[in-house]
Amino acid sequence: MPPDTQTVLILGAGLVARPAVRYLLDVPGVQVTVATRTVAKARDLVQDHERGRAVAFNVDDHDALDDLVGRHDLTVSLLPATRHVEVAEACLSHRRHMATTSYISPAMRELDERVREAGLVFLNECGVDPGIDHMSAMRIFDGIHERGGRVTVFKSYCGGLPAPDANDNPLGYKFSWAPRGVLTAVRNGARFRWDGRLVEVAPRDLLATVHHLEVAGAGTFEAYPNRDSLSYESAYGLSDLETIFRGTLRYPGHCARWKAWVDLGLFEIEPIVILDRTRAGVLRAVLDLDRSADLPAEVARALGVERDADPVATLGWLGMYDETTIPDGMDAPLDVLADAMLAKMPFRPGERDMLIMHHEVVGAFPGRTERITMDLVDFGIPHGDSAMARTVALPVAIGVKHVLQGTFQARGVLAPVVPEIYRPILDELEALGISCSERTEIL
Repeated sequence: MPPDTQTVLILGAGLVARPAVRYLLDVPGVQVTVATRTVAKARDLVQDHERGRAVAFNVDDHDALDDLVGRHDLTVSLLPATRHVEVAEACLSHRRHMATTSYISPAMRELDERVREAGLVFLNECGVDPGIDHMSAMRIFDGIHERGGRVTVFKSYCGGLPAPDANDNPLGYKFSWAPRGVLTAVRNGARFRWDGRLVEVAPRDLLATVHHLEVAGAGTFEAYPNRDSLSYESAYGLSDLETIFRGTLRYPGHCARWKAWVDLGLFEIEPIVILDRTRAGVLRAVLDLDRSADLPAEVARALGVERDADPVATLGWLGMYDETTIPDGMDAPLDVLADAMLAKMPFRPGERDMLIMHHEVVGAFPGRTERITMDLVDFGIPHGDSAMARTVALPVAIGVKHVLQGTFQARGVLAPVVPEIYRPILDELEALGISCSERTEIL
């Protein structure tokens, strides 16, 4: 290896890894190692590139993790978020930089002082949501502040969906992420402020707290709240906002359908006793029915709707009334539902996904008020990278390049919310075709 080569370790070779690997292999003087359980997936990512290397890696092998981290200048963890702190501790031990696309957990935040003292960058939240949402919002906020204004309203929305030309199933959704993660997110409660009123939403009511949003160039969508919006007020250096709301976007009809399934108990994560090890058996167990029951009729009765109502019919389309055997050990209703969805709702070869992000920011200035609207609509490449993969992986890959090049002066556990980090990343994303359009109107 040439003496001036810099080395990057990427842990994980999942759905979003490819754009990051290919980007970093195009950076002169950077050697990339992809480490994952199934080494064939890593080989597929690095292919025959002279500066690419694929290695087998078991996430439970702590010695192997320590060895790999120690032999690279920077580690990118694309592992499940629960593993990031373990990786971070190895990076601290060897005084190596780190990057992730995940939210900064409390345990990761506690490492900040040690990371700063070691002179390291642990760049987190550098994907799309979190990631591009932070960066595009901070660019607007900083612009308002630089012109002497004050931010009073911030609404932010994001959604990963099938493109309109691929939106061809009754659920209006396909999976570019693991289904279980998408379904478990619906179990969260939420907090936000709207027109000065604090709103706290219980998990069971999340999908009933819905409004509609028109996004230029994309259409009309349902929006429901995304976790604790209030925590972003201080994270973004804001205060006393009249409205702060972060939401998830879905096609119309989605929320009522999934809310009905929540009410049925299909989103429960605790194991239940399933006497008949089939999908239909799960419904019978959830509704306390025997094998003679007419499942669609009983589901309709439980929901208080007609037999041909959407939530009843779409469960049939998913195959949840079928006597399809479920795997041993799959005992939680949510896991059975996710398994059925994975079988029926993948993207087919050549289909495109769509990533939508939308901000509305109101700035108060002496003598006037402005509303700034930002839209990002990105489509996947047929037979190539999905929009989700590109918008998650490219920001962190660009961030990694700048960490290696010494562009960032800040040290510690960081999110991309300061200009020295977000400006070069957003500028390069725009050069790669991922651009945010802004328009301003005087209110």
